[in-house]
Amino acid sequence: MIWSRSTFLSPSNRDRLLVWTLRGAAGIAGLILLFIVAFLILEALPALRTLGLIRFVTDPSWHPGEEFYLMLPMMWGTLFATLGAVVLATPLGLLSALFCRWYAPKPIARTYRRFIELLGGIPSVVYGFWGLVVLVPMISRLHPPGPSLLAGIVILTIMILPTIALLADASLAKVPQEYIRGAAALGLGRWAIIRGVVIPAAKSGLFTGVILGTGRAIGETMAVLMVCGNVVQTPQSLFDPIRTLTANIALEMAYALGDHRSALFVSGLVLVGMILTLVSSAEWISRGRIYG
Repeated sequence: MIWSRSTFLSPSNRDRLLVWTLRGAAGIAGLILLFIVAFLILEALPALRTLGLIRFVTDPSWHPGEEFYLMLPMMWGTLFATLGAVVLATPLGLLSALFCRWYAPKPIARTYRRFIELLGGIPSVVYGFWGLVVLVPMISRLHPPGPSLLAGIVILTIMILPTIALLADASLAKVPQEYIRGAAALGLGRWAIIRGVVIPAAKSGLFTGVILGTGRAIGETMAVLMVCGNVVQTPQSLFDPIRTLTANIALEMAYALGDHRSALFVSGLVLVGMILTLVSSAEWISRGRIYG
């Protein structure tokens, strides 16, 4: 008989080992996050000391060569593009999951899931290239110039749709069958079961999918850089070109020096703040739904 260390570990000891391993992994992930935030703060401090926070929202424009550092239009561009993509992708993702789980025949559902998974694996630069070659000319024919907030919303919608759809499908699959059979025994129809039983039981996973999709939309760089026009302005319509915070960092970091470089790290802090606000809001809403 071959003896190993695990042979001498009781089930309770194995559980403790697993718990401490998971705690260690969570602690490492937390430390990495803290190191990233600390690095951003240290790099942003020179601009915060010399310029202050108020100039990032009151300067006349973004022209670092002239010492103008207006960041507000890029913040609005980021928020509008993200919000538009989430508003479009959320119902599409949920309907896709419901179609696969409740309405489509198994061969069609299996093929459709593979298609959604393929969409999720395509690099963002490929989406951006497709948008630049196909989508932007289509929008230009509808309303010049073509590179615009609308192009960014459409590209981001396609990019975050797989995240929302696949997590929604997984959440729907985890709804206990006892719930469904009980509702069917009461005489409820398919849609009544979905609306009254399945979606409420899966709402935590559905909400998580939306949050993850929103986080990806906020942080996306290459695709929006290629299709949005990169004009620093607050959009007045869907057809106006915009520049997002991520695109601004990617465009200017290679040659930025001094306060200009530090101001780009302030942009990174703003993005982190957006993500933290999103996660905190999601946690608050989730707790309100659970305990309220």
